[in-house]
Amino acid sequence: MFKYNLFLFKDLPSAWLCGVRVIKLDDQGCHVKVKHNWFNSNPFKSLYWAVQGMASELATGMLIINVKESLGYDISMLVTANSSKFYKKARGKIIFSCDEMDKVKEVFSNLNSKNQTDFLKLKSKGYDSEGDLVSEFTYEWSLKRKF
Repeated sequence: MFKYNLFLFKDLPSAWLCGVRVIKLDDQGCHVKVKHNWFNSNPFKSLYWAVQGMASELATGMLIINVKESLGYDISMLVTANSSKFYKKARGKIIFSCDEMDKVKEVFSNLNSKNQTDFLKLKSKGYDSEGDLVSEFTYEWSLKRKF
């Protein structure tokens, strides 16, 4: 996980400063944690929605990066749409998880022709330490292989 958190520090410093950290990445999915504190708080004494967005987006994006690296592909990736729902104030440690690796692998199996762009929707859900669903985000990613 050190490698991925170093990536955060280097390439996504605002997420790193807010406490966003990758805690698990494997063939099933990715889990990202963020802990509510004074730096990432909103006026309502909970985790700012944009910080939740950073953590949830990272949980989906790391799946794509993981498959890209395992296949040795060079790709362009871009979030083209997103939506979110909030169910409870986010306080304490929040874990965002995306366990849709199968969807990512399926899209990569189709990225073989030049100029082909594929779209992929991935969902990331955030849970607090009590196991309650705090928020969920859906991201539509655009993926195009570079040759």
